Amino acid sequence: MTLHWITKPFEALTLAELYALLQLRSEVFVVEQTCAFQDIDGHDQAAYHLLGYTAAGELAAYARLFEAGRSYDQASIGRVVTAPRHRGAGLGRELLRQAIAQCEALFGVQPIKIGAQQYLRAFYESFGFVADDEGYLEDGIPHVHMVRP
Repeated sequence: MTLHWITKPFEALTLAELYALLQLRSEVFVVEQTCAFQDIDGHDQAAYHLLGYTAAGELAAYARLFEAGRSYDQASIGRVVTAPRHRGAGLGRELLRQAIAQCEALFGVQPIKIGAQQYLRAFYESFGFVADDEGYLEDGIPHVHMVRP
């Protein structure tokens, strides 16, 4: 499946785009992962939002991107999510390729840091990320900080 990718700062998002990205994040991070946490965390306004749409106009993949100094000392990628109904088609890999490319286009080539769910560690390692700590619990889910030099 081929997606149409757009990247926008918060203030350029349409209401429909904002609604779709918040709905997708809630569907996966709150409902699917049964994790009650404050997804709307006050950081969206400082982020660039990477949205991947199907030909039918459905949001299938999403991530938010931060310049260095916002979330971490390095540029960062977060809220990486693929819609459940579109999994298994390689969209997660395409999403991460797009997120890395957009970080480099927006902020220049530099290290990128993420807070990855532990079970996805090998996935992120396949893109050159390396663990930066022993891991931690976030909202009851094991995570690990990883950096792509």
